[in-house]
Amino acid sequence: MTAFPRIILAGLSGGSGKTFVSAGLARAFARRGLAVMPFKKGPDYIDASWLSHAAKATATNLDPFLFPQGVISALFQEKAAHADISIVEGNRGLFDGKDFEGTCSTAELARQLSAPVILVLDATKMTRTAAAIVAGCRAFEPGLNLAGVILNRTAGERHRNILKECIEGLAGVPVLGALPKSARNPIPERHMGLVSDQEHAGREQALDAIADTIEASVDVDRILAIAQSAPSLEKAQSVPWPASVVSPAQAPTIGYVFDAALWFYYPENLQALECAGAKLVRLSLLDPAPWPDIHGLYLGGGFPETQAEALSANTSARHRVRALAQAGLPIYAECGGFMYLCQSLALDQDGCNGAHDLAGVFPLATRLCPRPQGLGYVEALVEVENPFHPLGAHITGHEFHYSACMDPALPTLAPPTALKMLRGQGMIGKRDGLVLNNTFASYTHIHALGTPHWAPNFVRAALAYKQG
Repeated sequence: MTAFPRIILAGLSGGSGKTFVSAGLARAFARRGLAVMPFKKGPDYIDASWLSHAAKATATNLDPFLFPQGVISALFQEKAAHADISIVEGNRGLFDGKDFEGTCSTAELARQLSAPVILVLDATKMTRTAAAIVAGCRAFEPGLNLAGVILNRTAGERHRNILKECIEGLAGVPVLGALPKSARNPIPERHMGLVSDQEHAGREQALDAIADTIEASVDVDRILAIAQSAPSLEKAQSVPWPASVVSPAQAPTIGYVFDAALWFYYPENLQALECAGAKLVRLSLLDPAPWPDIHGLYLGGGFPETQAEALSANTSARHRVRALAQAGLPIYAECGGFMYLCQSLALDQDGCNGAHDLAGVFPLATRLCPRPQGLGYVEALVEVENPFHPLGAHITGHEFHYSACMDPALPTLAPPTALKMLRGQGMIGKRDGLVLNNTFASYTHIHALGTPHWAPNFVRAALAYKQG
């Protein structure tokens, strides 16, 4: 049995202030000299990135949908092994999952990790009702350790005193802090949630300001004590990282684009590629400098729409990627990466104006829409041969995109789509995963530990390209 001091920050819904509190606590503990390990429950890149900078340690995503319980326990224990405290930020509401039973909810993850839960409650215009809400959460599902409440958006000292008296006296749950209403969010939001930390010029100052607010309004010492009171855990099995499929002398080089346009990557995906035998090199689509020789290319998601003009202006990168695709380089692209591989991206709703030329690997165009075109968990069946996913494989993943293909149906000139969507929207007509030569592009994001064949297959394809 091993002690892993830990807490889970949960809310009643999205927008309750979980990220503000999680990031503030992570930075506050880090400033005290503690080793903080941040985690994000569910499929999320932006919040996880903010948590990484707040804690000064790379955040790990934990998702009961993307990989099974044994992998969650193993991954948590591997990443938290040397931490003084682990902070897990939940997603959506505490009990919200993918179905009626709340499967894959933050509460389910809390039970799997035997982690105390601290509820972040937006107390706007309520007093005694807050106690009823907290009491309901405490009793709603068995096995949940609701260890405390942090109140958000309180109106003043009188409001805070009444809330504390009601919640502690009527619901029996301690109030660990009360945050005042803030006139301005230090981390602004936009169409996919928080503004990317990659684009926030005052990131460190914002995180320190959030930590200052937490220190002034929350009992940080008591929260540390709650984390330290979490029960010890039995040693989990090792994380099932892939074994290397090549010798060190054969190791192919796989480039991955990481810049302001494309930076949505699970760290475990990159780690899995290295475990499978690849050498990784970081690249940019915004820098006109030449690339080193590569034998595979990974294009993650991100915000190509915010960098569309610069992406289009970098003609050398566009032509390079198109030439590599035509030459049969194994390319794996997710969401924003798929958008870059299309002919153009239109930033207006009807697609008539503001179109920016992109790589042109696929004879398709995408446009930005005012509402999400795909949002949530994905399940898909592989129906077309490709270098990355075997025929008949069942893929789990997620999608979150405001862009869509311009035409109501894929044109006849487009290559085949490999994925039949069993859950989720995909590109068009419940299909996803364009396949052309050795390029695979989809709106679906995968996690390497939930799709264990992906990294070894990618490395094998890169080796085959290297060997000509």
